[in-house]
Amino acid sequence: MKARNLWNLGIKELRGLWREPVLLLLIVYSFSLSIYTESRAMPETLSDAAIAIVDEDQSALSARIVSAFTPPYFLTPRMISPDQIDPRMDAGLDTFALHIPPDFERDLLAGRHPEIQLNIDATRMTQAFTGSGYVQQIVAAEITEFTAGHRAEARPAVAMALRARYNPALEPGWFGAINSVINAITMLSIILTGAALIREKEHGTIEHLLVMPVTAAEIMLAKIWSMALVVLLASGFAISVVVQMALGVPVAGSVPLFVAAAALMLFATTSMGIFLATIAGTMPQFGLLLMLVLMPLQVLSGGMTPRESMPQVIQAIMSLAPDTHFVILSQAILFRGAGLAVVWPEMLALAAIGAALFWLALRQFRRFLG
Repeated sequence: MKARNLWNLGIKELRGLWREPVLLLLIVYSFSLSIYTESRAMPETLSDAAIAIVDEDQSALSARIVSAFTPPYFLTPRMISPDQIDPRMDAGLDTFALHIPPDFERDLLAGRHPEIQLNIDATRMTQAFTGSGYVQQIVAAEITEFTAGHRAEARPAVAMALRARYNPALEPGWFGAINSVINAITMLSIILTGAALIREKEHGTIEHLLVMPVTAAEIMLAKIWSMALVVLLASGFAISVVVQMALGVPVAGSVPLFVAAAALMLFATTSMGIFLATIAGTMPQFGLLLMLVLMPLQVLSGGMTPRESMPQVIQAIMSLAPDTHFVILSQAILFRGAGLAVVWPEMLALAAIGAALFWLALRQFRRFLG
C-alpha cells in the first residue's frame, strides 16, 4: 500500500461528495437541526394539557375538583355539557374530558361508591399516558381531603432524600441530544461509504480504478478515511456547537477522548457500509438493507432502552455490534466524566469489532471487484 495512493483516492472521494448536494444537506441536517429538534421534542412532564369537565353535580366537592386542575400541567378547564364530549374530542379540542355525575357528593358521603368517567384522546400518546395518572391523583387527593374534612399531608416516618447524579434536573433533552449524535454518527458513516461505492459503480468509474495501479485495500481504505473524516468533523461540531452551546447540555468528560472513541466506531461502521454496498449493488437495495440494519442497531444498542431490560440472548448478540460499545463509552465519557482507565475495554472491543468488519468487507469488496 502506498500513502500517496490513499491520499489521492481519498481526495477523489471528498470531491465526489462535494458534488452531491443531497448528501451534503443530509450531513448538515443530521448534525445540527435533527439533534436540536430531537432534544427539544423529548417527552417531559405534563404541560398545558387541554381538559374539559362536565359537572352535573354542582356541589362543593365537584367545585374543588374543577379548581384543582391548574397550570402548568393543565390549561384552565373548559366547562361543557355531556353531549359536547364526543364532538370536541373528535375535533381534537380536548385531550381529557372528566364527567362528574349528578349527586356525586351525596352518594360519596352515603358510602355508595359513585364513579367518575374520564375520557382520554389516546392519539396524543405522550400526554394521554402521563396525564391519566395526573388526573387520577388529583381527583383522588381532592376526594380524600374532602371526606377527611381537612387538607393535610401525611408525613412518613422516614424521609427519603433523592439526589440524581449527572443530570440533577432529570432533563430528558440532555439524554436525547447525546443519543441523537450517536445515531447520526452510525447512520451517516454507513450511508456515505456505501453511497460512495455504489456511486462508483453507477457512474462507471469503478472500471477506471481497476486499470490503475491501486489495490482493493487502497480503494477501500481511501473511502473509509475520507468519509470517516467528514463524519468525525461533523460530530465534533455537533458536540461543541449544537449540544454544548445551542442546547446548553454540559459535557462532563473529555471531548478529545470521545472523538478518539468515535474514530474507532467510524472504522467499524464505514467498513460495514462498504460490506452492505457490495451486497446490495444498487442504491434502492442499499436503502432497504439500511432499514434492516440501522433499526436493530439503534433500538437494541442501549441508546433508547437500557440493555439490562433486554433478554440475555439479545444482550449477547448485541455485544457483537459496535453501536453497543459506543453507546456505553459515550455515555460514560460525556455524562459521567469517565477517563481512559474506565472505557478502555469498550474501546478495545470497538477496535476488535472494527478489525473483523474490515476483514469481512475487504474480502467481499475483492469479490465485488472481480
